[in-house]
Amino acid sequence: MSRSFELSEVDWATVGTVGEPGQRTFYLQARQGDQLITLKMEKQQVAALSQFLAEILSDLAVPDDVPSDETLELIEPVLAEWAVGGLQLAYDSGADRIVILVEEIGVVDEEDDENDAGLPDPDRGAGRLGLTRTQASGVVRRGWELVNAGRARCSLCGHPMDPEGHSCPRTNGHSPPTP
Repeated sequence: MSRSFELSEVDWATVGTVGEPGQRTFYLQARQGDQLITLKMEKQQVAALSQFLAEILSDLAVPDDVPSDETLELIEPVLAEWAVGGLQLAYDSGADRIVILVEEIGVVDEEDDENDAGLPDPDRGAGRLGLTRTQASGVVRRGWELVNAGRARCSLCGHPMDPEGHSCPRTNGHSPPTP
């Protein structure tokens, strides 16, 4: 059974990566008091989180300040509680917090239909993070920077290239492009 949590008034939040482009692992981290939560994410999830946070923020008053890059680095050691499967966002107007709901990725057992009522699986981790508009702005900026800082793209096919190039489908195996 995975650990679940609720950090309704996050002190700090960020997204980050470990590894080299093409081999990076993406993370979401949040801290409230002395409790630090680290969750593993996919690159597409970080992009979606950044996009949807930006959309929510566009309907709200602009925050006064956005955290600097130095304050948005991951806190070491980076040890993920679990990998994020489901991700939902909402705005709590009473608390003036953007709420991120996360659920651990899980394997669907087609033979186990006892939980068809739509209830959360008690064996999966789940969490709730309440971010200020300023914290959410930092996550958006950092998320876009990370997503766009990947490997160089091939000018012919648009696929990501490794440092030694790649076998481009547009060249039909001849003269593979190099970065």
